[in-house]
Amino acid sequence: MQMLSHFSAKASSSFSLPSLSHLSRFAAFSFRHCHRHRIPKFPFCLSLPLKFPALPLLACRASSGGVSMDSPSPSPDVAASVESVARDLQNQSLRNGDDDQRDDGFGNGAKRARLRLEDLNWDHSFVRELPGDPRSETTPREVLHACYTRVLPSAEVDKPQLVAWSESVAELLDLDPKEFERPDFALLFSGASPLVGAVPYAQCYGGHQFGMWAGQLGDGRAITLGEVVNSKSQRWELQLKGAGKTPYSRFADGLAVLRSSIREFLCSEAMHSLGIPTTRALCLVTTGKLVTRDMFYDGNPKDEPGAIVCRVSQSFLRFGSYQIHASRGKEDLGIVRALADYAIKHHFPHMENMVKSESLSFSTGDEDHSVVDLTLNKYAAWAVEIAERTASLVASWQGVGFTHGVLNTDNMSILGVTIDYGPFGFLDAFDPSYTPNTTDLPGRRYCFANQPDVGLWNIAQFATTLSTAQLVDDKEANYAMERYGTKFMDEYQAIMTRKLGLRKYNKQLISKLLNNMAVDKVDYTNFFRSLSNIKADPSIPEEELLVPLKAVLLDIGKERKEAWIGWVKSYMEELAASGISDEDRKASMDAVNPKYILRNYLCQSAIDAAEQGDFEVVRRLLKVMERPFDEQPGMEKYARLPPAWAYRPGVCMLSCSS
Repeated sequence: MQMLSHFSAKASSSFSLPSLSHLSRFAAFSFRHCHRHRIPKFPFCLSLPLKFPALPLLACRASSGGVSMDSPSPSPDVAASVESVARDLQNQSLRNGDDDQRDDGFGNGAKRARLRLEDLNWDHSFVRELPGDPRSETTPREVLHACYTRVLPSAEVDKPQLVAWSESVAELLDLDPKEFERPDFALLFSGASPLVGAVPYAQCYGGHQFGMWAGQLGDGRAITLGEVVNSKSQRWELQLKGAGKTPYSRFADGLAVLRSSIREFLCSEAMHSLGIPTTRALCLVTTGKLVTRDMFYDGNPKDEPGAIVCRVSQSFLRFGSYQIHASRGKEDLGIVRALADYAIKHHFPHMENMVKSESLSFSTGDEDHSVVDLTLNKYAAWAVEIAERTASLVASWQGVGFTHGVLNTDNMSILGVTIDYGPFGFLDAFDPSYTPNTTDLPGRRYCFANQPDVGLWNIAQFATTLSTAQLVDDKEANYAMERYGTKFMDEYQAIMTRKLGLRKYNKQLISKLLNNMAVDKVDYTNFFRSLSNIKADPSIPEEELLVPLKAVLLDIGKERKEAWIGWVKSYMEELAASGISDEDRKASMDAVNPKYILRNYLCQSAIDAAEQGDFEVVRRLLKVMERPFDEQPGMEKYARLPPAWAYRPGVCMLSCSS
């Protein structure tokens, strides 16, 4: 049976598109195996790819996501239930508007405040509503029966400097951008001076790392300052990464170096500009101190400039935040429920106001004809939404060629946002088996092709945790995984359809394209950007069909040229049948196929300059990545293919600790 992903990590030149039936069977297998052995106490290491036996499945209600499928049309009763569960639930909620103004009670739009740091509206719901560690010392230790430990930033600094900042993140916090000009700004965001109103803490969590249960992990070098509630009543957590030791640091120093901090800062903002859910980054400062790191684990450590990133997210709760307490037996299962209630209250409030709805009741397809009614159990509805958000996130990664590199369960956000940027990478030459993580090289568990499967495997671990805490039953947990598969298929097919400028999904055309790209190692980003230049004109001579793709189809021989001409002919026929004008299609394709992505060599160029004291390259690169879909005349060099030096270790691939 084919793996979920449309690629094969073992044979990059031959693979097929995803199968929904495979996804469903994989989901059922994952949960039943995990539940039987009560992971995380008895971890199951999934070695990808695997083949699974046929198992009884839930009845799948797949939506089309606005894209026509090659499969038969669903029956009327199924069609009535195709809407996303998350969308149904959210439609029942009362939420604040997203515009930049709010009503002042007299029908007038009131401009949002621009605040000084001292005037930020801090709240501390996490430490107020959840159990904490009675101890505050940073000695490495097991922290029991607690969700966090109160600690203060402790990184040593010497004339810290502000390297880069994001004005759009400041706007989320209602922070006046003039605050970045404060002489004490770097001191405040290095942790050397306390921020007025902050109550710092480090979170306790566990996780599966490379498929194996790792026990307690926690914030080993990240310290959350607290939550800022803005004028839209949105809650944003501020967190300093690299701010010093915590009880969860184990044998590490709790610090971060400039190179990894630049990568995290830039990628957080680049992903946001690509429209991909992500944690954000307010600012990046150097500490003025050196940090010792053995970058290649080869026994040759060296001193590097230290730095701290201020990360911003509506929550830093992860799958592992729940797993750690479920792993510790009955005594801590109440904490799993408390954490679930906390998350629903503050981040999924529509779950509290559910009403009976036929669109939220689903037949399991089992012999007893039982039904999963999500309105009867808010935790089941919550798990389904987390599964769907995660599926949408992974589909968006696949669409832009992003590889996370470390998809451990402690790096999976319950909000469905990209979290923890370590050895990430965007595809250059299309290679489904690409992994940016040197630690992942033996098995390539987290390679680009495997990300959809790993996302599902991680959802299985999360579902097991909720089941262990008796928040969901087996059928509800299994249904959450079923929804992951359905949502991923819908989102991925819709994304690929838009990337090609088509009206409907064409599995054969897309599968053949990806095979061709893998064989010829075509640059993923530049190819799709160039594809919008194809004209749906049957009068174009055969020898001119590849002219629009000349810059991306490099050094192909006669046989491969014929393969590409054949594909372009099929593509042009599909375009002609769509009835969309060349101009309109190009505009829509360029709006979803970025010209600029944060390639690893661009990061390294910024790092090299910054380590010499020149921060302008970082700031310029940030500006380019804030407009990835625009042409940006004069910035074309940022869209170039990687130079030869970009393939050296430490640039194209990094270790987990980088």
